[in-house]
Amino acid sequence: MEKKIKIGLIGLGTVGSGVFKTLKSFDNVEVVKIAVRNLNKPRKIDGLDNSILTDDPYEVVNCPDIDIVAELAGGINPAYDLIKTAIKNGKHIVTANKELLAKCGEELFTIAQENNRVILYEAAIAGGIPLIMPIKTILAGNKINKIEAILNGTTNYILTKMDVQGASYDDVLKEAQELGYAESDPTGDVEGFDAAYKIATLATITFGKRIKIDNIYREGITKIRAQDMKAANDLGYKIKLIASGQIDDKGNADVRVHPMLVSKKSTLAHIDYVTNAVSLSGHPIGSITLSGPGAGEFPTASSVVGDILAIASEIGKSDYILPMMRCRHEENANMIDISETANKYYISITARNNKGVIGKIGTICAENNISLASIVQKHISEDNTAGITVITEIANEKDMQNAIKLIEQDGNIINSIIRVQI
Repeated sequence: MEKKIKIGLIGLGTVGSGVFKTLKSFDNVEVVKIAVRNLNKPRKIDGLDNSILTDDPYEVVNCPDIDIVAELAGGINPAYDLIKTAIKNGKHIVTANKELLAKCGEELFTIAQENNRVILYEAAIAGGIPLIMPIKTILAGNKINKIEAILNGTTNYILTKMDVQGASYDDVLKEAQELGYAESDPTGDVEGFDAAYKIATLATITFGKRIKIDNIYREGITKIRAQDMKAANDLGYKIKLIASGQIDDKGNADVRVHPMLVSKKSTLAHIDYVTNAVSLSGHPIGSITLSGPGAGEFPTASSVVGDILAIASEIGKSDYILPMMRCRHEENANMIDISETANKYYISITARNNKGVIGKIGTICAENNISLASIVQKHISEDNTAGITVITEIANEKDMQNAIKLIEQDGNIINSIIRVQI
């Protein structure tokens, strides 16, 4: 009888539970130890033997019988030390920890290489969407130079509901929290941290150069208004939180996370609610979009279990398993600061309804090398102010920021400035 590969889990929350339940269907693996925070918490999981539970995660990483450790608890501490210890104890790693990979991935992959162990992390980028393994294998013959992705289900849910209901950000956030789509403290999602962690690792893998999380421009969705959603629709766009990356032939990388007006002709404009999607562009594939559930018990478990089984199938058959899945990124990308980029812009302005206001705005833009694609005055309020919407042609970020200051100095209020998909 074939020897079963022994698995240790760190974390038995939503994802951990899904992983345990899914692994029960496979005869070649066996979960022999699970670290949990609270041993006394009631758990309705069929087939769970409470004797394999421990509240000391070091029992998992130090257990000599375990071949693969799946770290599913998240965060930096103690996850970093636990994974490092497990690797040094000869164990392969599967993780869904996007923050840890973004901040400490370089060190952990180096330790794994030194100890001839593998770290797989399919679930850390886009939940249940098969992404990392296809990029490393099926798409390995492509030179991918552009990524545009929706990588956070919470923000996509909020923006979709704002779009459909015409509701405010605050109202939709409250609803999302009540439904469990948003945390009580939603900062990690709505301020773009989660998406930034994910695009850091995704861009590193895709571009073949390390992308430092500290150099990624990040902007959340908290300033998006219902009026912006309506204006975008009227102009042929949807507003999405986009994690994007581009790299040129010299290794200069522009990686960022921010709201974006996405053309309704784009696939990403129609990715709604908690669904995630990743669009990759390069040669010879052209463009390809992968979409699916970006979170949840079983979608994420699907990716974790896939990684576990990939490693399990190789153990004992080679002294150097899964070579294509190992880290090969030794050079840092030269990161381009957002101030050095060129973009199209949507600007919402509240101005006094005086003669020549639109002309002045146009003049300020022209003097800062900014051409306007459209400028529309929508309405005049009771306080004699007018709502003006501007879409620019491609302009330099520095010029745009300077123009914004001058428009405000002229007595106008800038309600929103959102970059537009090029």
